[in-house]
Amino acid sequence: MTFTVAELAKALGGTLWGDGSLVVAGAAEPDEAGADHIAIATAAKYAEKLRPGGIALLAEGMNPETHGLLAAILLKRPRLALAGLTRRLDPAPEPAPGIHPMTVIDDSAVIGEGAAIGPFVTIGARVRIGARARIASHVSIGDRSVIGDDALIHAGARIAHDVIIGDRFILHPNASIRRTGFPLSRPNLRGSRKSAQSLGLRGDIKAQHWTRIHSLGGVEIGDDVEVGALAGIDRGTIRATRIGRGTKIDNQVQIGHNVILGEDCMLCGQAGVAGSTRIGNRVVLGGKVGVSDNIFVGDDVIAGGGTEIYTNVPAGRVILGSPAVKMETHVEIQKGIRRLPRLYAQVAQLQETVKKMLDKGRPGRTRRRG
Repeated sequence: MTFTVAELAKALGGTLWGDGSLVVAGAAEPDEAGADHIAIATAAKYAEKLRPGGIALLAEGMNPETHGLLAAILLKRPRLALAGLTRRLDPAPEPAPGIHPMTVIDDSAVIGEGAAIGPFVTIGARVRIGARARIASHVSIGDRSVIGDDALIHAGARIAHDVIIGDRFILHPNASIRRTGFPLSRPNLRGSRKSAQSLGLRGDIKAQHWTRIHSLGGVEIGDDVEVGALAGIDRGTIRATRIGRGTKIDNQVQIGHNVILGEDCMLCGQAGVAGSTRIGNRVVLGGKVGVSDNIFVGDDVIAGGGTEIYTNVPAGRVILGSPAVKMETHVEIQKGIRRLPRLYAQVAQLQETVKKMLDKGRPGRTRRRG
């Protein structure tokens, strides 16, 4: 797929500089860009590596003439424009139009117009697939599930029964919207709760086996949601697990049963949200963030990487650490920890000084005169 520089400038909402008839077939970093590549150089440190006679994507205010370019696109919001550029130049293969003969589709399923379904896909009873959906090989979709228009489901993904998904959904390889959650019970949980309250002191221990509580709720996912590779979303126990519109979930993220996740959230790699927790809108959880069960995280909260959230978090707070505290509090704690060796040395020196002073003042230490 190729575009002229003028076509790209118009599509990205940028300002064209130079020869708009030049053809772009791909994007590259400045020191690797060929003749038909557009170099991504939206910051000065990248622009220094531009080659004369090339094509570049620049931030507004940068001067293409300085770098000897033939053409450039100047942008007010380069990061946002980069999303549009990469979408247009993405060569990722997709299933061929139509339904592959090696796919198994129940007779009661409804497949939308223009759908493309690859080989070894299994689609269950009374499933509804929206128009222009693209489903790659080795995908399974359980009974009564509904998937909206323009979905893209990559190879090996699993969608269980009774899952409701909106339009423009993206599911990456080997992700799983699971058949069941992880609610378990034992004949006597009271001992476990007492142990937690007593900080681990256990008494009257008896052998017990875990019993599964079956998941009767489904999973409901809004429009424009994306779920990364190897991510897992558990269905609800009684009510549905819900993922809000526009939320983006990275690779290896775990969403527990009964979780309510708001709109336009972003959960980065290896984050985990335990069961029955409610998370507000526009929340960002960095990599390896853990959220405890049955708590609430308010709107617009940002949790830095590795944060562990054990209690409710008010809206708008930026948090970090384990246990999670305000970002500024965490910074002060880390400063205090770094000062500890010096403090220990000062205390040891003070103790030695005090000891010497006490020794000098003790009776019997002075010499008697003859």
